[in-house]
Amino acid sequence: MTSHPLVTRARRLADDLLAPHAEQVDQEGVPASHIEAVKRSGLLGVSAPVAYGGSAAPAAVARETAEILAGACCSTWFVQTQHHTPVMTLARSELPLRERLLGPLARGELMSGVAYAHLRAHPRIPVRVTRERGGWRFEGTVPWYTGWGLNDVMLLAGVTDADEALFAFTEAREQEGLRPSDPMRLAALTASRTVSLELDGLWLPEDAVALRLPYAEWVRTDRPKPTNASPAVFGVAEAALALLDDDTSGPIRTRLDKVRTQAYHLADHPVPHEHLAERLALRTQAYEVLMTATTAAVVAGGGRSLSLTNRAQRLAREALFLLVQGQTAESRRAHLKALADRP
Repeated sequence: MTSHPLVTRARRLADDLLAPHAEQVDQEGVPASHIEAVKRSGLLGVSAPVAYGGSAAPAAVARETAEILAGACCSTWFVQTQHHTPVMTLARSELPLRERLLGPLARGELMSGVAYAHLRAHPRIPVRVTRERGGWRFEGTVPWYTGWGLNDVMLLAGVTDADEALFAFTEAREQEGLRPSDPMRLAALTASRTVSLELDGLWLPEDAVALRLPYAEWVRTDRPKPTNASPAVFGVAEAALALLDDDTSGPIRTRLDKVRTQAYHLADHPVPHEHLAERLALRTQAYEVLMTATTAAVVAGGGRSLSLTNRAQRLAREALFLLVQGQTAESRRAHLKALADRP
């Protein structure tokens, strides 16, 4: 636990706004007012460079604020967590777009979504990008896009004919060549306003490009990310433990703290490509503690837990969501093997 000002702000936001309305949000959707509150909090710039209005906070602070937000309202956390990849993409970019867009994103004046997880389906290419009229033409389908109607801009990715990963920004709205589906109804986090996107000749200019590099190079940097345990897993588990008496929560919390410490130690390792098997094992262990904590909360609540307005069942559904959030073929195999090997 830290005393960083952003942690204090995250706790205040969670206690005063997010947690008290979480069950309502779960049923009705993340309201624009929640997103405006997140923008005002400064949390959208937690890792952004100070020169552009961000806080450049340590990774431990970013993780703790994520835990707090996810434990208070996982749907709101999930919408805002999309924003941090575009921020860090621009922070590392040397292209002109950095000077135009990084400041507004770091200061929370704009919120960005992401449409790039489909790159992990390679060699299948759900979104193809081709040269056209001095810019780029996008064709295909983005299976998942979160925060539709809440985000201002999106970071959209596809694969070029030269097998490059290309990332570009566009407005997060229906436009020529970009059509959203109806919002998806999901077992958990329907509130996050997730849609699919049909791309039928969406044209973006060259100066909208934030990153362009060989796909093989991109995947080397991306591969370690889904192997680390998500802070949201620990945040939702903590929220579930808060519903239990000390005799029940104590042993589970001890396990949770141990896994968190080990997982975060590896997340801070200076070489992200090392210890991948150990990272995946700890990710799976974190899931196991999460499911234990949320199941215990449901059991403790008895029949009341079946109500859609009950906190324990909401947390249990959010746990199901987190089991597959950010999943890759590699992490899926590791998780299934661990489940199959249980005594």
